[in-house]
Amino acid sequence: MPAKTPPGLVILTGAGISRESGLATFRDPDGAWAKHRIEDVATPEAFRRDPALVHAFYNARRAQLAEVAPNAAHLALAELERQWRGDFLLVTQNVDDLHNRAGSRNLVQMHGALRRARCLHCEAVHPWDAPLSTATPCPACAKAGGMRPDIVWFGEMPVEMGRIGMALETCGLFVSIGTSGNVYPAAGFVAEVADRAWTVELNLEPSLGHSRFEEARQGPATQLVPALVEELLSQWA
Repeated sequence: MPAKTPPGLVILTGAGISRESGLATFRDPDGAWAKHRIEDVATPEAFRRDPALVHAFYNARRAQLAEVAPNAAHLALAELERQWRGDFLLVTQNVDDLHNRAGSRNLVQMHGALRRARCLHCEAVHPWDAPLSTATPCPACAKAGGMRPDIVWFGEMPVEMGRIGMALETCGLFVSIGTSGNVYPAAGFVAEVADRAWTVELNLEPSLGHSRFEEARQGPATQLVPALVEELLSQWA
């Protein structure tokens, strides 16, 4: 008999999966976000008002990426993608590059990426590892003063929503990992698939939307994710 075709799989990850690599979340009392108000560093208005402060904040976060590495949860998801025979999309709210470094390829960073910069003058997007400032010229148009982190700030539209929507429309399995459940539109994904997909939440503690999931497991991502990946591959490999 032919092997069963696995369902379309959409995985959503949030800050909780990267926390175990050493990256602070919004809610960590001693993290980078605790020292700044969101309104001061994560909105278009903040960048217009004080670009130097915004650049300093994201320069520090970008530099921190050199100090961390993908953990067992990132690596397990990359392995799941390699072995999954059905449709697969990994959607992350995280702007770090840990999924990329782990080997994930069918990946949408819906809130942008720390290691990219965008020019407000010509809209060109560039890979970026160096510090940014108001004096940084755009490699494409050579104008200074318009380079900004390619991050989706509060009040801006997440990227590749069309691609995400298509995957949600056809998926039969939806897994949310390390999310708070209060940042939209990602927090609403589980409701979009509720009538056709099995839904699972993996989190250190129940999210605000945990009651919407058919199954919920609590614990560290580095333990829960590899275990779930092993279960899925044993069932659908």
